[in-house]
Amino acid sequence: QLQLMESGGGLVQAGGSLRLSCARSGSIGIKNMAWYRQAPGKQRELVAAITSGGATNYADTVKGRFTISVDSSKNTVNLQMNDLNPEDTAVYYCYSRIGMFGRDYDYWGQGTQVTVSS
Repeated sequence: QLQLMESGGGLVQAGGSLRLSCARSGSIGIKNMAWYRQAPGKQRELVAAITSGGATNYADTVKGRFTISVDSSKNTVNLQMNDLNPEDTAVYYCYSRIGMFGRDYDYWGQGTQVTVSS
């Protein structure tokens, strides 16, 4: 059973940076890890994803500003966010899809608030 716990959210001025961290209780069978975000009144959207092999994908709106990475020694997946703007304000969720015995299982963290002021 996989458990995810986000941390690192907060309030930052435009142009600032934050580093989000997602603690993982396990990693066996993980197909990918990702960060999603959901702003008020908007649909939850993919921000960044990383496969078990290390391949990454980013939303066009965050390319060049955000970096997703996995630290196996600390059992975490991280999201470094630079050059933040007010449009980045949202609740950020850690996500993982695990494939076991021919079935996929989705796991979500509780979310961490990121607020970017003008």
